[in-house]
Amino acid sequence: MRIALAGAGAFGEKHLDGLKNIAGVEIVSIISRTGEQAAAVAAKYGAKHSSTELADALARDDVDAVILCTPTQMHAEQAIAAMRAGKHVQVEIPLADSWADAQAVAAVQAQTGKVCMVGHTRRFNPSHQWVHQRIAAGDMTLQQLDVQTYFFRRKNINAKGEARSWTDHLLWHHAAHTIDLFAYQSGRIVAAHVLQGPKHPVLGIALDMSIQLKAETGALCTLSLSFNNDGPLGTFFRYIGDTGTYIARYDDLFDGRDTPINVSQVAVSMNGIELQDREFIAAIRAGRQPNSAIGDVIDCYRVIGELAQQLEAQDGWS
Repeated sequence: MRIALAGAGAFGEKHLDGLKNIAGVEIVSIISRTGEQAAAVAAKYGAKHSSTELADALARDDVDAVILCTPTQMHAEQAIAAMRAGKHVQVEIPLADSWADAQAVAAVQAQTGKVCMVGHTRRFNPSHQWVHQRIAAGDMTLQQLDVQTYFFRRKNINAKGEARSWTDHLLWHHAAHTIDLFAYQSGRIVAAHVLQGPKHPVLGIALDMSIQLKAETGALCTLSLSFNNDGPLGTFFRYIGDTGTYIARYDDLFDGRDTPINVSQVAVSMNGIELQDREFIAAIRAGRQPNSAIGDVIDCYRVIGELAQQLEAQDGWS
């Protein structure tokens, strides 16, 4: 399986590290914003080609699939270009920054039949897989999911603390993880509400947001997001079910009384990104759609689109 990766920043390297552990995978091409960075990352991971243009990788006969870790506003256009070039594609979250663009990507996937997977990593983290297996087996019904997504990001920087060429977004990026996870664990979302705090004078985005969701099963989700949190960083989940309470902190899982639960045997790796990439490669090889295929996650973007409309209406409030 011959892979091109576009967007060789902090998250791109996480994919490259995961791909190294998958048998029969070759990193062929690295695409990045500067030629120097692309060449350096290509040398580090043994790729024979590097460029600043995705089109150069898409034109290559020795590229089977593309992983997109590029800025959010490029995702939809690049995913469409990859599929139309005959390549399978995994696009990092979010799929798009508008409901219309998300639908456009889904339409091209239906036309081409290519694998189009979206990087909803929470589906693959062993802690969330463990909970999902309990729900799928009928051992638990989710009643409520309470989530905190907290960062300290008052400057435009990435996960490595480096300057970013684009602006991150709490709704379209970080909330998408939880919105999809909630639907994955409890069913289609039938009600959604959002409020946001003041917009940052330089970044132009709200640094605080509160979201409420309800699933068709009656389960509730409360999601708090902040870029103003000067404390422990990351996303923390509390699952409240009819037969148990579970707390997920990244790759660790605890019961409601903070007793650790061993999830090391849930999958072949504890690395959610690696597991995500393993599913992408396996689906291509088997000629099937993967977990987190665009058809699985498209409804998440319907919900986000509705929430974005609510925020636009709130901007007009006096």
